[in-house]
Amino acid sequence: MAKEYKALVCCRAGMGSSMMLKIKADQVISENDMPIKTEHGNLDSLNGFTGDLVITMSDLTDELSRDPRVPYALGITNIVDKVEIKQKLDEFLATKANEE
Repeated sequence: MAKEYKALVCCRAGMGSSMMLKIKADQVISENDMPIKTEHGNLDSLNGFTGDLVITMSDLTDELSRDPRVPYALGITNIVDKVEIKQKLDEFLATKANEE
């Protein structure tokens, strides 16, 4: 059985935009049988986060990429664009396949 990766879907406040992104990401993950489980939160949720990636809006990607608590920062420009979400999740999974 393939490893299941843990993802935190977050934004600064953890309100509407990141919840919408989580819903869309969960749809993409389910539709494509991706081994990813998401949880929702805000930037404070990074404290104690032990997952594999953080899915967020593209304006936070650079900041989170420099954060040592974030193993992989995945930035989405259009939070309702399932094609973009799938492409970026595929890129993440490809990096993990190369590690194995």
